[in-house]
Amino acid sequence: MQRSAAHWKPGARASRIPLEEWAASGRTFDYRGHSIFLRTGGAADGAPLILIHGFPTASWDWEGVWPGLATRFRLYALDMIGFGLSAKPADYAYSLMDQADLFEAFLRDQGVSSYHVLAHDYGDTVAQELLARSLEPGERPTLLSVAFLNGGLFPETHRPVLTQRLLLSPLGPFVAKLVSRAGLAATMTRIFGPDSPPDEALIDDFWSLLTRSDGRAVMPKLIRYMVERRRHRSRWVGALQHARVPLKLIDGGADPISGAHMASRYEELVPRPDVTLLARVGHYPQVEAPGAVVDAYMAFRDRIG
Repeated sequence: MQRSAAHWKPGARASRIPLEEWAASGRTFDYRGHSIFLRTGGAADGAPLILIHGFPTASWDWEGVWPGLATRFRLYALDMIGFGLSAKPADYAYSLMDQADLFEAFLRDQGVSSYHVLAHDYGDTVAQELLARSLEPGERPTLLSVAFLNGGLFPETHRPVLTQRLLLSPLGPFVAKLVSRAGLAATMTRIFGPDSPPDEALIDDFWSLLTRSDGRAVMPKLIRYMVERRRHRSRWVGALQHARVPLKLIDGGADPISGAHMASRYEELVPRPDVTLLARVGHYPQVEAPGAVVDAYMAFRDRIG
């Protein structure tokens, strides 16, 4: 087992790539008749690195780590269907399996034959599905490594916030209409670390991404991912346990949803676990402590060659 604790000094958060610039510098592609936002950049000859965001935000979550990662890797970030700047169709069968299909379709469209993944939250499970597929026969782009940030890798350690539980209930469509900026701010404040609370500008941008194209209306459908995680636990935890590629966990330990308790479970179940624990960081390490995340990820890539 490899476990390390990263030393991180809190400070004022400054957006490295403002949301408006992020949106303006991206483009779209078609997936099953729907517009999907994507942003690419980084080293033209670098190894492809796919950044997979979480719920309920979008690829802009990666703006803080983008400059550091871009020095070495060719970066690809999508807003998954139902999120951010991508289409949010009301009549759509949202699923984690479909999101994995989306990424494979994108990779084929881009002519990417092999790739690495850095994922967060909801995106962790999409990455687990891609990892499971890598163990199966079939022609597809080759997955070379996966690094996870905080997320529900194990259903038994996932501790969803109240809003998530209500959205999953029969009251979900009604609750979605009541989701407010103030409620989002309160939730984000609870799940960020004690030294890195979200500021008003960050909440404004998160809220803008969430509500674009009536995004609240599809939240009860998207939240079904929690049911999928339980249903497919054997497949997705098995993918971690039988992986043929290097794995890494970078975890904000102060996260009440998937913090230190999830990292401990990871160490119990995953062979030869490689874990970096950011003790006072919360659920969004890439937003709260981007420098520490870049450092930990670069060390992982140096180790695996």
